[in-house]
Formats: sequence, structure tokens, C-alpha cells
Amino acid sequence: MALFINEKCNGCTLCAKICPSQAITGDKKELHIIDDNHCIECFVCGKLCPQDAVENLFGIVIKQEKKSSWKKPVFDNKKCMSCIICIETCPTGALFSSEQNEGDNAFPELIPKKCISCGFCESECPVEAVSLK
Repeated sequence: MALFINEKCNGCTLCAKICPSQAITGDKKELHIIDDNHCIECFVCGKLCPQDAVENLFGIVIKQEKKSSWKKPVFDNKKCMSCIICIETCPTGALFSSEQNEGDNAFPELIPKKCISCGFCESECPVEAVSLK
């Protein structure tokens, strides 16, 4: 499902600056465009857009959310098998592997400021050890 920017766009450039895949282009104060070939559908552009100018394929606007209310991943280390799929899936590098002590498993840790609340870590975890809260 593709995302697109409607005519409400005022060219503020916030979406282009935060897009982790550089799929959004446009000049300041002009309508921006999302390249379907590069968009990873993380929805962060819509969550940040002050104009409610980002829509999905069905014309539903992705509503702006305050960054402070974006859900963050929480890890259940009892379920986690240290496979690092969540780390590899994260488009912003917000996850990293904790220091590994001899004989211990390394678990994912979060850099909160880098997290865009895309949910990829949660959806790709094969053992359901990640949840967004």
C-alpha cells in the first residue's frame, strides 16, 4: 500500500527530513512527493505532518501525533532469543545489541530519540518478544 502527499502540503520539509528511506522529495514551500519505490510505509511522515497531508492508498489521512505519544518497543528478555532480527529491521538504527557478558545472551536495547514508532521490530520478531507501548 503506497502513501502519498495531498494538496494540503505546504512544503514545510518535516516529512522529508525524518523519512528514514529518503523517499520524500520536494522544495521548501512546494508540494512534496513520496517515491513508491523507496517508501517503506513506516508512516512517520504522516505522524509528523502538521497539515494532515499524508494519505494512504484509500485516501485515509495519517493523523499527526505528538512525538511524546509515539509508542516505543519494549522487550521481553525471557522470550528474546537474541536473533537480532529486530535490530536489522529497524530503519533508523534505534536498536542495538547490549554488551554481551561471557555466557550471557545479548539483548536489544533502544535509543529512544531515534525510534520512529514504525513497529517493524514488533512485527518481525519471530518469538513475539517485542511489543509497542
